[in-house]
Amino acid sequence: MTDHPEQAGAGRVLALALPTLGVLVAEPLYVLFDIAVVGRLGALALAGLAVGGLVLTQVSTQLTFLSYGTTARSARRYGAGDETGAIGEGVQATWIALVVGGLLAALVEIFAAPIATVIAGDSAIADQAETWLRIAVLGAPLILVTIAGNGWLRGVQDTARPFAYVLAGLAVSAFLCPFLVHGLAVAPQLGLAGSAVANLAGQMVAAALFLTALVRTGVSLRPRRSVIWAQLRLGRDLIARSLAFQACFLSAAAVASRFGAASVAAHQVVLQLWNFVSLTLDSLAIAAQTLVGATLGAGRPTAARTLGWRITRWSAAFAVGLAVVFILGSGVLPHLFTSDGDVIDRIYVVWWFFVALMPIAGVVFGLDGVLLGAGDAAYLRTSTLAAAIAGFLPMIWLSLAFDWGLAGIWTGLALFMIIRMVAVLWRMASGRWAVAGGEVPARRLADEGIASER
Repeated sequence: MTDHPEQAGAGRVLALALPTLGVLVAEPLYVLFDIAVVGRLGALALAGLAVGGLVLTQVSTQLTFLSYGTTARSARRYGAGDETGAIGEGVQATWIALVVGGLLAALVEIFAAPIATVIAGDSAIADQAETWLRIAVLGAPLILVTIAGNGWLRGVQDTARPFAYVLAGLAVSAFLCPFLVHGLAVAPQLGLAGSAVANLAGQMVAAALFLTALVRTGVSLRPRRSVIWAQLRLGRDLIARSLAFQACFLSAAAVASRFGAASVAAHQVVLQLWNFVSLTLDSLAIAAQTLVGATLGAGRPTAARTLGWRITRWSAAFAVGLAVVFILGSGVLPHLFTSDGDVIDRIYVVWWFFVALMPIAGVVFGLDGVLLGAGDAAYLRTSTLAAAIAGFLPMIWLSLAFDWGLAGIWTGLALFMIIRMVAVLWRMASGRWAVAGGEVPARRLADEGIASER
């Protein structure tokens, strides 16, 4: 264990952040590879993959608290010198992953046909999506085990092994995918189903590595109801926060599509770049979460506040650097994605929103990591919902009503980020989040998690 995590310098933060960044970007890169392989089967198969992949993503991303919540709880125990308890948080998160993942897989198997039909609309696409989904969703418990594994290993300040395990799983998927989809060498030609089988095989490898690491610690694998319920309470707040994000961005996509093909294409291009920047900044936020949680667990709230401000400054400075890169590349980068003049014109409508929001995102994401490390999920839930209801969602629908176009939508995103920044800066300055101890105080869960919903 790091004796004084609050003294972590840039080198220690980068040592945690860079492998985490690798985990965050590895999956999107594999998805692009999978799309390229399946794309050679034609538009119908590619559409089926898109629909099936969307459903599987929704199944798994709603339970990211198994990563972020587990990191917060595990890091506190680790900082308090209770390494067994820190790993034990991973055991309980893994039980949640197996049980909930199994239930989700069963539900999707039962309702795969109507789900695919509702999303796809076209029956031919729905058939393709159902084929892929019925195989791939068997990996739902495995995906959640991997998410939980990332959580507890980050909590004990080990980000190298999660990167290696995730990379191993994706390497297996990437190797098998072209062989099974196209029947290369002696492999059977399974078409779109081959993509799902390759995904499942990779998930089995990654989950097996995380489970092996957990078993080898020698910590009791017995489920503990009190810990599981505490994790689920924390998860409730993070799920509500995640739903707020999805409501906003799905609404933005729906409204952008009403402004024509060029507008929705431009919106998606810049939004994907925004997601890339978010992933990059999130790696620093996770480092903040790990170190701040450990510092509070060690009983040093003042040091945790100092560390939190320091990492947030670094995150903001890094975001400014990214903004400069995108300013300098503004004449070239949009043209890498399309040659359509109308799309490029609309990209430039939102490009400067995108650039201007980066420093704000650096502050917001950095402080998100600090507050998550403190277990302050209830406050983040409430502030995110408030920002969505007061800022993003009204501007999205006003943009549709008054024909404000993409500028109106991205003004909504700007309001969303500004409100969140004010909220987290106020919370950080108040110091109320910095509660020392080896676990998230029960009083916080009661006062801020339950009472705030009344």
